[in-house]
Amino acid sequence: MKRLAATLVLSLVTFLTITADAQTNNASDDSAAVRATVTNYIEAYYTGDAGRMQQTLHSHYLKHKIHGDIPVRENTGPQMVEEIRSNGPANIPAAQKTEHVTVLDVAGSIASAKLVTPGWVDYMTLSKVNGEWKILSVVQRIDD
Repeated sequence: MKRLAATLVLSLVTFLTITADAQTNNASDDSAAVRATVTNYIEAYYTGDAGRMQQTLHSHYLKHKIHGDIPVRENTGPQMVEEIRSNGPANIPAAQKTEHVTVLDVAGSIASAKLVTPGWVDYMTLSKVNGEWKILSVVQRIDD
C-alpha cells in the first residue's frame, strides 16, 4: 500500500512538473513572439515599410498619442499604414533609431509590452490571432 501511495505521489509530481515546464516554455515562446512583433512594428516605422507595419497590426488597432497639453490624437491601423506608405522612412537620425522592448505580461491570448525609444514610449496591448501576435492598441507618451 505504501508503494502504491509513493508511486501515485511520484507520478503526480512528475505530471505537475512536466505541465509546469510546458507552460513555462509556451510563455517563453509567446514572450519572444510578442517581442518580435513589437520589434517589427518599430523597425517598420523606422524603415518606412508599410507592408511590414501592416503585418504587426490587429484589424481593430487603435493608437492614442499623448503629448503635453496637445489634445489626445488617434490613429487607426489603416491610417498608420498609409502614413508609413506616404512618408517613407522616419526622419530620425540613425543614432536615435533605437528601441528597448519589455514584455510586461502574457496571459493566454493577451499580452502587454512597453516600447521605449529616444523620443517616446509606447504602452501596447497585443492579441493572439490565428497563432500570431498582433498589436491591438497603443498609448503613446511623446517626450519633449
